[in-house]
Amino acid sequence: MVLESLINPMGAERNPRKMFLYGLLYSSVAVFLSLWIFEENASLVVVFLTTVACIPLIYNTLKMEEQKDETIVQEKILLKEHWKALSFFMFLFIGVVVSLSFWYVVLPTSMTDNLFSVQSDTITKINQYPTGSSIQFSIFSKIFMNNLQVLVFCILFAFLYGVGAIFILTWNASVIAAAIGIFIKAGLAELATVVGIGKTAGYFKVVSLGLLRYSIHGIPEILAYFIAGLGAGIIAIAILRHRLDFERFKRVLVDSTDLIVLSLVVLFIAALLEVYVTPLLF
Repeated sequence: MVLESLINPMGAERNPRKMFLYGLLYSSVAVFLSLWIFEENASLVVVFLTTVACIPLIYNTLKMEEQKDETIVQEKILLKEHWKALSFFMFLFIGVVVSLSFWYVVLPTSMTDNLFSVQSDTITKINQYPTGSSIQFSIFSKIFMNNLQVLVFCILFAFLYGVGAIFILTWNASVIAAAIGIFIKAGLAELATVVGIGKTAGYFKVVSLGLLRYSIHGIPEILAYFIAGLGAGIIAIAILRHRLDFERFKRVLVDSTDLIVLSLVVLFIAALLEVYVTPLLF
């Protein structure tokens, strides 16, 4: 009752950047509880506990966004209003990623092996894609289809459970954090071998590169999932409030459809960035 009561949707929309700190807090508490109580299953429990802390805020936000559909007629204005929620969702997500990446880097290997075991297996499977310019389109197709599958899960979970998409998104945050942590740890180990431990600027560069490498395509990708989850969640809330027989529900359906279509466009752009831009820079 403490963590989920720290902020409400109105406060989050007024100051979305503050949600970065809440993302740090929610996930850090989840890390310590997972390692302390559920050490052997910490990799999944940390996702579950972070999700639990986010549920009241996300659910109340979906209710508020559904009410906007009933009062705002112009779709352009409505999308701007939805962006307020999407922006604090993204800051919350980035806070979770940064926090989990930090703990991956600073905690002993024995702990991170438990805390990110399932995530590391997932990363290994993802990295099995072949490389080479001649098969880039094939890689793009596989990545886009995999991301599309996650998008469908977000829509399905949001529709069936209301806030269910936040579990999928928190899971993705933990996978991205593990990938960033692996990259940073490897870079720091190499840097320490070459120049020693006293080059602060070098360590800062490695950490920055680790965050940037996965942010280029990761941020639009996760934004697409949030947009789709918001669209499906709004429909779910409208159904729960028995608005199926009202003309207002038609506006909800149109708005949700626009959000889901927009999420597909953003997801396509994210896949392009991952295949054709990120490899050029790193």
